[in-house]
Amino acid sequence: MKAPIQSLNFALLVSAGLLSTAQGFQAGLVNVSPTAIEIHAEAIATFDPHAPARRQFGQLEFRGGLILKSNHREFGGLSALRFLGDGKRFISLTDHGAWFTGSITYDGVRPVGIAEPVMAPILAWDGRPLAAHGWRDTESIAVNDGILYVGIEGANQVVQFDFAKDGLLARGHPIAVPSGIRTLPKNRGLEALEYVPQNLPMMEGTLVAISERALDGAGNIRAFFVGGLTPGTFAIKRKDQFDITDVALLPSGELLILERSLSWPEGLLIQIRRIPLKGVKPNVVVDGLVLFEADLSCEIDNMEGLAVHQMADGAIVLTFVSDDNFSPLQRTELLQFTLVPERTPAGAE
Repeated sequence: MKAPIQSLNFALLVSAGLLSTAQGFQAGLVNVSPTAIEIHAEAIATFDPHAPARRQFGQLEFRGGLILKSNHREFGGLSALRFLGDGKRFISLTDHGAWFTGSITYDGVRPVGIAEPVMAPILAWDGRPLAAHGWRDTESIAVNDGILYVGIEGANQVVQFDFAKDGLLARGHPIAVPSGIRTLPKNRGLEALEYVPQNLPMMEGTLVAISERALDGAGNIRAFFVGGLTPGTFAIKRKDQFDITDVALLPSGELLILERSLSWPEGLLIQIRRIPLKGVKPNVVVDGLVLFEADLSCEIDNMEGLAVHQMADGAIVLTFVSDDNFSPLQRTELLQFTLVPERTPAGAE
């Protein structure tokens, strides 16, 4: 992913005159230059305030977190996140149709801040913001070697960007999607995307696209294969009242499904299910074990984005971001955990 990192380099944007320091941008403005913003990061030292020493939650070990704040009027509503190589530089987006990028800074394994934060409107094929076309509900990102795919829930469409070439000035071009995606119900549509790389057989080159809460006749959540060798549809067994907010792929070839439930009297709940990719095929219903769950007794908000990256020592790190719905009553959070390896029982071969 070296090309996207270069295209997003903060110093290069400044020296080329492509970086604005304006306080905001709007869908109808001609100037769509990336904008340097200020981010205040407040540390989240413990995930469970009632048990500060506790570090492990299910199969995840808490590394640290941040509450992110900015006076920039477009900041907030983060709905997806992907890393561009090393677990530091990231690309995120808001559900109002804007990019948010920067680098996470660390103290050891603990995230402590965001360096070189930049925002920019997501551009359409004609160079105008996607939001100017009414495509504002950008909810998901998938990455393939410098090409970014963005899922738009309101339009139930996927848009492709040559990010390696053009960075934040890349223009999006809609790609062909199954007709079932285009007809997903409003506010229950396309919510999660992941790209299956070439090193995973049978499904290489496929985009896995999952709806938030569009149900089939049996009450399962509808999902799709876009492109690749195995076009078609599948379904994910719905658990209780959980909706799907994102998906990420482990290096081992398993899907992690981030889910959220909001109800009375349980309140806000989140969980992650682990689904082996080898079982994901056309016309099947898949399920998986819950490896993590949390409620409002822990430091969660409306968690909508999930990214996975692998450290040089082999550790698998999961990063969550929350959508604050641009509400002063909610928070923009970034949380990181290490996936704890499953232990082989004593005496087992």
